Amino acid sequence: MFDIGVNLTSSQFAGDREQVVARAAAAGVSGMLLTGTNLHESQQAQALAAQYAGCWSTAGVHPHDSSQWQPETADAIRQLASLPQVVAIGECGLDFNRNFSTPQAQEVAFSAQLALAAELSLPVFLHCRDAHERFLALLDPWLDKLPGAVLHCFTGSEQEARDCLARGLYLGITGWVCDERRGQELCEIVPLIPADRLLIETDAPYLLPRSLKPKPASRRNEPAVLGHILQRVAQLRGEDADRLAGITDNNVRQLFGIAF
Repeated sequence: MFDIGVNLTSSQFAGDREQVVARAAAAGVSGMLLTGTNLHESQQAQALAAQYAGCWSTAGVHPHDSSQWQPETADAIRQLASLPQVVAIGECGLDFNRNFSTPQAQEVAFSAQLALAAELSLPVFLHCRDAHERFLALLDPWLDKLPGAVLHCFTGSEQEARDCLARGLYLGITGWVCDERRGQELCEIVPLIPADRLLIETDAPYLLPRSLKPKPASRRNEPAVLGHILQRVAQLRGEDADRLAGITDNNVRQLFGIAF
């Protein structure tokens, strides 16, 4: 099993990061992609990926942090992307739900990172919330210039899923499918995703699956619970979990060009 979305740079992991990685390995997680959400955290993610076996990282600026984007940011990410641990540009995209950065700033940073990914022939690790049409409008001109793309932590509608799949995007599925209150629509979408477009992730330390038994004392999510998400995704699809793990692992190799 490979977790494509781990925020290992989070301060929530500051006290026991090594144990978190060890628990993930003990739980059968064979690899992790560590998310970079701004320049500083992208640098931290790369350093952690170099430190721990079976880890790689992304380098980019999240829409929440888009106001930090400067022309020199692209140069710094380009330099970071030359290192072997960095296998994707991102987390980048649009988030019009919270608008921590203005929509205009988000669009500038997103377009610049798409151009950078195309220049470097790297896949993109994408974020989209409440911005579907504009997200696709900015992404579409770059799709034939990019080696691949994953929309991470997908929680959109069936039509949004179909729009993304029609463009060849991979969809990252989280413990949202374990939430009986908010995850029902996603549970109906999961069986519609072609097996060769499916990826799984925890988005740790966020999105702790609500269906874990016994209920953990902490609300902090960990990559060690990836197997719980895999089991739920397999159940929804009517597939064998071990077989599905092999397929999603192969999708990781295909998209990010890594061996694990």
